[in-house]
Amino acid sequence: MTMQHAEHPEGLRDHIADVLTRSRARTGVLTDGIDEAELVAQHSRLMSPLVWDLAHIGNQEELWLVRDVGGREPVRADIDQLYDAFKHARANRPTLPLLDPTQARGYVATVREKVWDVLARTPFEGSSLTKGGFAFGMIAQHEQQHDETMLATHQLRTGAPVLSAAAAPTVAAPVTGEVVIAAGEFTMGTSTDPWALDNERPAHRVTVPGFAIDAAPVTNEQYLAFLDDGGYEREELWSERGWAHRKEAGLVAPQFWERDPAGRWWRRVFGVMTPLRPRQPVVHVCWFEAQAYANWAGKRLPTEAEWEKAARFDPNTGVSRRFPWGDREPDTDTANLGQVHLEPAEVGAYPAGVSATGVHQLVGDVWEWTASGFEPYPGFHAFPYREYSEVFFGGDYRVLRGGSFGTDQVACRGTFRNWDHPIRRQIFAGFRLARDLRKGEGE
Repeated sequence: MTMQHAEHPEGLRDHIADVLTRSRARTGVLTDGIDEAELVAQHSRLMSPLVWDLAHIGNQEELWLVRDVGGREPVRADIDQLYDAFKHARANRPTLPLLDPTQARGYVATVREKVWDVLARTPFEGSSLTKGGFAFGMIAQHEQQHDETMLATHQLRTGAPVLSAAAAPTVAAPVTGEVVIAAGEFTMGTSTDPWALDNERPAHRVTVPGFAIDAAPVTNEQYLAFLDDGGYEREELWSERGWAHRKEAGLVAPQFWERDPAGRWWRRVFGVMTPLRPRQPVVHVCWFEAQAYANWAGKRLPTEAEWEKAARFDPNTGVSRRFPWGDREPDTDTANLGQVHLEPAEVGAYPAGVSATGVHQLVGDVWEWTASGFEPYPGFHAFPYREYSEVFFGGDYRVLRGGSFGTDQVACRGTFRNWDHPIRRQIFAGFRLARDLRKGEGE
């Protein structure tokens, strides 16, 4: 959201209506194209049945917008416990007395009709929840985050393909090489973005030593060289935990890669087997795999602060931008976002989205694993509830940055933080590498 929207209530109201409408249209694409049996099935114990996600989206919208912001009577108070993500693990959700697909669709439609009335009557001032339309932005982001989760469920399901999209852009020559980022302070996080979530706040100054970072994410071709060099058999490249997980999980290649009898690699993409595209960023690798590759390449994963400095800092002005290319919202020229494509674009496909320091595709395509654990910023304040971020701090999580082709622009900006366990591969995650500067380099 732009500050212009925040300063003009009717423009803000229209913007909120647009992002809520876009979110619901995408939810429809992900839930309307498959039959009821597939909606209620659990396609992986890592994921909820799609029908749970659908009703959960409506329940969160009811709790925050209909009841809290709007002060209205509950639509279905009897189902709050069923759709509380902290009360029921994903693996157990199919056993719950969930709303069936018809009931779930009816419920989310009823809630949305009430939300339109709440939106028309809400002044965007006073309460921290309504100032700048925060609660509406939070709910739009929540729905889009679950849409990306449902997209990951579609990738895990078997059966005939049900999703389609245009092929992601190609390039004549991929972006290669490194970019040197000079040592110094920059502003990390935000205190002004009205829809930023609590873990992105507050803005604070961070000093980062000089470092080099890859101009593009690691590609399939580059990762294949690691695989061909015995990367999955060489214990010395893996951490102790990583090697134990590699053996226990039987990891031999990124998830959804398959090799045919002729030795050619293929990748399953939403039910379609496609030849491995060498210039695309590698996707569906866990943090341990990324770390092993970095050791093989003689580099390391960037810290979260390094990633954000490369993405946001403009050395010419000393200002941290909202996005790598500036403060304007993403579009199809700057980033691969919003399920426009069902795969990453080849590296170098978005020259208009390059950062001020010359780093490509920091937003969209693939979430990028960083070396950092998920911790609060100095001065962190939980808002509007502890369970969004605070309960995850200090756990066994690694931060991911930048969003993927399945991330909507409302849930993606230079300050946005994602986190997951280091073993997770079903998410749309890849990585890029960084390294310390050698003596005299970057001076």
